[in-house]
Amino acid sequence: MHDAHEFLRNLALVLCVAAVTTVVFKRLRQPVIFGYLLAGMIVGPHVPIPLVADEGIVRTLSELGVILLLFSLGLEFSLRKLLQIGPTAGLVAVPETSGMVFLGYVIGQLFGWTTLESVYAGAIIAISSTTIIAKAFDEQRVKGKFTDIVFGVLIIEDLIGIFLIAILTAVSAGAGVSASSLAVTGARLATFLAGLIGVGLLLIPRFMRVVVRMNQPETTLVASIGICFAAAWLALSFGYSVALGAFIAGSLVAESGEEKVVEHLIRPVRDMFAAIFFVAVGILIDPAIILEHWGAVLAFSAVVIAGKVLFVSTSS
Repeated sequence: MHDAHEFLRNLALVLCVAAVTTVVFKRLRQPVIFGYLLAGMIVGPHVPIPLVADEGIVRTLSELGVILLLFSLGLEFSLRKLLQIGPTAGLVAVPETSGMVFLGYVIGQLFGWTTLESVYAGAIIAISSTTIIAKAFDEQRVKGKFTDIVFGVLIIEDLIGIFLIAILTAVSAGAGVSASSLAVTGARLATFLAGLIGVGLLLIPRFMRVVVRMNQPETTLVASIGICFAAAWLALSFGYSVALGAFIAGSLVAESGEEKVVEHLIRPVRDMFAAIFFVAVGILIDPAIILEHWGAVLAFSAVVIAGKVLFVSTSS
């Protein structure tokens, strides 16, 4: 009972503070994401305000936001659409991530960091946040071919991120990286994707068409979110991110042709948990650390903005 009360207290605190900050930012005609981040700083441990939420509880809830946001993004990208934009997205994503890793490495070296620290810095700035960009595009109602390519690039980046994590984990452990280990990592990822997509195509589109034809919105909502969470859990079980599984689940549901119905139903649930995700990001922001390392923060921020814009504009 005590845990239930603590959970309720944290949920109420996060949502109430987020409601106030987002209303303020909306009145100021600023993106509401900034309001969520500010709410996170207010309820976080790094700002001297007596409104501290349990970071563990908020982080757990935020995972649901990531899952539902990526599931919604997948609903907009059927597998056919992914195949159409895949080559273009790959031509942008591969040189862009490679260039950002290099720039991050160079900046790290200029600050006197070790080789491994510099590589980590490059890897961090190479991968963009699909969740934040999806929310920003949704808030600004940005649609069209450009957004399709951007999201395609982000998906390729997420797959590249899996390789970077595998490589850096091996290097940090002192195991080193070989061509055979990279081949095994790639084969394992390809096998997982082929299995999930292959089995999913046989089952999920047919199942969703049957469910939607029942004309019971509650059943459709429960079934679609169940598929979303199941795919996310499956991806996590194989060592991949929940976001990857959720996105694939959305793409498979989109193959049913009923993606508009599903998207309309899950939007309120998605928006609530997405808000908690952005608040959780705000909780991690420590103004004291930013001030202490302001030079590195400023340098990497400039590199990210200039580098991303340069690579995307050049590729497009």
